[in-house]
Amino acid sequence: MMRLTTLVALGCFFMGGAVAADTPVAPTVATSSLGPQALVENSAKRMLVELDANRPMYAKDPAKLDALVANVLLPNFDTEYAARLVLGQNWRTATPDQRKRFVDAFYHSLLRNYGAALVDFTADRFVILPYKGDPDDTTATVRTEVKRSSGDKVPVNFSLRKSDGVWKAWDVVIEGISYVKSFRTDFGSEIQQKGLDEVIGRLESNTKSVRPAQ
Repeated sequence: MMRLTTLVALGCFFMGGAVAADTPVAPTVATSSLGPQALVENSAKRMLVELDANRPMYAKDPAKLDALVANVLLPNFDTEYAARLVLGQNWRTATPDQRKRFVDAFYHSLLRNYGAALVDFTADRFVILPYKGDPDDTTATVRTEVKRSSGDKVPVNFSLRKSDGVWKAWDVVIEGISYVKSFRTDFGSEIQQKGLDEVIGRLESNTKSVRPAQ
């Protein structure tokens, strides 16, 4: 469903904050105190330091990369809000148990896709553009560019919202295409054909198998 560009861009944002035990990095900044652009920038820098220091390890052991993504994705991404938007009207008719299962399965589905895209990610492929938002806003768009291997620059806009005083991302727009809307279209069609329980079951089955270390 999601193109490699989307995975790299999201991974760059979400990898901030957790590092391997022996990796020398700048002091951690509490993400709850950061504005939208600072949150994206801090996360990107920490991700790049960690990957550069331990790239062979992550390339060899995808399970460790999955774990690293899992440790830092949830604090920076409003998973439930995004999942609610993805389900659309199906969220309103879903039971509390279906909602919880979908949020969990959706989150882990994203995790499994990020790892492969992140292993070869390098600093020269990601640029954060000047932020034009108002400090008092509760929603924000942080504009970035991801460079393809061909050299083409792809515009990547992160949508964030401030909830309980903390900024979190909930969507990414690649060349004008929202990944939340894309997922909503894909899942909506599948749910209409097969039902919500079967879609949740498929997602859960796909995330139960853990890739073994090599």
